[in-house]
Amino acid sequence: MRPTGKLHLGHYFGVIKNWVELQEEHEAFFMVADWHALTTGYRRVEEIPNHTQDMLIDWLALGIDPSKSTLFLQSKVKEHAELFLIFSMITPKSWLEWNPTYKDTKYNLLRLTDLSLTFRGGLRDHVKTFLARLPYKVEDFEALEELLLDYLSDAMIQALFEGYLEKSLLQELNVSKRDFYDTDTYGFLGYPVLQAVDILIYKAQAVPVGEDQLPHVELSREIARRFNGLYGETFPEPQAMLTQTPRLPGTDGRKMSKSYDNAIYFADSPEQVEKKVMSFFTDPQKLRRGDPGRPEICPVFFYHRLFGPQENAQEIEGDCRSGRLGCVDCKRLMLEKLQGFLAPFRERRESVAKDRDALLQVVSSGTEKARAVALQTVQEVRQKLGVG
Repeated sequence: MRPTGKLHLGHYFGVIKNWVELQEEHEAFFMVADWHALTTGYRRVEEIPNHTQDMLIDWLALGIDPSKSTLFLQSKVKEHAELFLIFSMITPKSWLEWNPTYKDTKYNLLRLTDLSLTFRGGLRDHVKTFLARLPYKVEDFEALEELLLDYLSDAMIQALFEGYLEKSLLQELNVSKRDFYDTDTYGFLGYPVLQAVDILIYKAQAVPVGEDQLPHVELSREIARRFNGLYGETFPEPQAMLTQTPRLPGTDGRKMSKSYDNAIYFADSPEQVEKKVMSFFTDPQKLRRGDPGRPEICPVFFYHRLFGPQENAQEIEGDCRSGRLGCVDCKRLMLEKLQGFLAPFRERRESVAKDRDALLQVVSSGTEKARAVALQTVQEVRQKLGVG
């Protein structure tokens, strides 16, 4: 996990809860990906140490057990960098450019996704006409069409930042040429190779991921196969351990995220939690008590179902639909459940945060253990390459 600071409810239900369960049955490695943080945050490096410490405190408070798992810092295991260099030598550039999350991540960061879709839509008919007039046989019309649309829409985005299109577009987007090219780094393009290192250097058998991360696991498998084919069997091909990651709504109804400023953190005080819950977005058509509600679109009702019990959630659903239950009272009922859920985590977090020396010892011991495993793998790789 990249160190982005304190963890919120979305992190717990999306990732950490699953980690806590996995450590009971598997040898688990949990890594603070502080080098990965540099791919988009290299201008804000002063934030990384504090964010790392906050995240580790939350890991321990939420149930990651250093007696059962290995917790470590990526940057303290230098072998990651060495194997990253080696893997980058054998990884075709096209594998990285075809990685769907590369462009998606970049365009989402710069708020360019909608514009890219607009360009694609405007170009589609022209591309179809061009392909239909080609004096050559097209073996796969749809695939070639999509390839051309990808190249042309990317070229239009680049043309925008080079000043070939009207400047008012950039002003509307509030994105500069510098913003665009600042994400065009080797590290940003190559971070899936570093992710492959993170997995393969420990000869992992499985990686718990959501569906959006499947391309990264598949790239790790491709790199493992390529290395094994070139130099002999060395790395197992890791399997994706697909996990259900519920999309937790934040206070504004969008996905809970630090960047949206809509998150409830485990470090929040009861007063902060109450203020956030009472500001929650609800059904915009339910303006007053008595108005019938639509719980299926209400983020507050999502939490009633999440925290249960099921019978209680069904009763609240009925009262909401009939208009018997107003939004303020519904929020207060949800707040009571949420405060009860957060209280033991908050207490453990305060306890862990008081003993920073013990926290540092946990990370130091875990990093030492991780590095011993990584060093053994890199030594094997060096021998295979004839540079050991």
